[in-house]
Amino acid sequence: MASASSKEAHLYACLVDFFTNCSRYVNCDTGYKHGNLFMSFRSMFQDVREAMDHVHLSGCLKEKTLENLEKYVVKDPRVPLLLSRMKEVGKVFLATNSDYTYTDAIMSYLFDFSHGDKADVPQRPWRSYFDLIVVDTRKPLFFAEGTVLRQVDTDTGKLRIGTYTGPLQHCAVYSGGSSDVVCDLLGVKGKDILYMGDHIFGDILKSKKRQGWRTFLVVPELARELQVWTEKSELFEELRSLDLFLAELYQHLDSGSSERPDISSIKRRIQKVTHEMDMCYGKMGSLFRCGSRQTLFANQLMRYADLYAASFINFLYYPFSYLFRAPPVLVCSPQPLLLTCCASVSLPEGGMGLIEVLGRHPTPWLAGASLSLGALSTPSLGALSTPPQMAHESTVEHSRLDSGDAVTALPPWLAQHGDPGQQVPQDSSGEEEDDGEA
Repeated sequence: MASASSKEAHLYACLVDFFTNCSRYVNCDTGYKHGNLFMSFRSMFQDVREAMDHVHLSGCLKEKTLENLEKYVVKDPRVPLLLSRMKEVGKVFLATNSDYTYTDAIMSYLFDFSHGDKADVPQRPWRSYFDLIVVDTRKPLFFAEGTVLRQVDTDTGKLRIGTYTGPLQHCAVYSGGSSDVVCDLLGVKGKDILYMGDHIFGDILKSKKRQGWRTFLVVPELARELQVWTEKSELFEELRSLDLFLAELYQHLDSGSSERPDISSIKRRIQKVTHEMDMCYGKMGSLFRCGSRQTLFANQLMRYADLYAASFINFLYYPFSYLFRAPPVLVCSPQPLLLTCCASVSLPEGGMGLIEVLGRHPTPWLAGASLSLGALSTPSLGALSTPPQMAHESTVEHSRLDSGDAVTALPPWLAQHGDPGQQVPQDSSGEEEDDGEA
């Protein structure tokens, strides 16, 4: 999840700031020195990385979460409705790295509406919303060889002895396994699955490269990106105007021209506007852009995510027969022809939601009874939002929809990348080609 990486980077930045301003330590080019002790920036990052892993693996983070679910887990009454509708037209499965005890606590809270406006609505067990439930998946290993598939005793949370080899059982909970096992139990192939996750590497990249699953990335940070795009749109427009003015200076020049226009003032203004834009996103900057370039996260998202949005709740406002596609638009890029479009839907609260679609072929992502929809144990249930356009990409103007409109959809935007079912070639050593995972 992008927010987890941001917290890790913030913690590392705090350490660097502390040791830089601490009089007991001497600042060096590659780290800090105190007497005979030396701490390099590399070793500091490794310590932060190990500390983050320890917090997750030790279970203390989950313990704190369970102590105050109302504070850390966002409950949305639309979740049961959406999952019920999905289950009517397809198969829905849950795959999570968490153990059954934690998963049961989180999911029971998310589906408990015994208090409030929906108190009179009959309550269903959360397991009844899924055709298959798998815990302890150990993603991304889950998308490779996986682990032993065992059944979970839902009364005690303990694992039953032996490898489970039988058919899929209704409301049963399994532990371990692999993505191949999921396909076998559900009777589907990789291209039939639309997998939803919030981790670009552990969920989206691996499921796409290893299995060729359709992928949907949940990016809660889109809400902030949209806010900046809306409030600071004049900066984006100024940067675009500067680019156009710069192009006009060279419009009548070619390789035989000796004239060299003075662009120093324009370059300084571009740098100033770009820096001001970056500062609008806060100290961590934009998730999608760094200056006028895409971030690594944005690059991987464009390459591996077939769809992405701030919340999977966006699907509630689309018919399951909806065809996510776009007309071809030729753009200047070293890549082949790119396809782009944008979709917005009106929400009951008057907000705006967006599902961005990325893929080679127009595909009915949610059509057909054989479709399977995968979800994470704690999906993002926050406000729906649209992301700002990436720098130097074709843009589509969109305005806030009237809250009185029922369900209104504009054409979704789509960008081409590799075939969802295409496997990444391997070299003679068996290693996958570099995808910038570091």
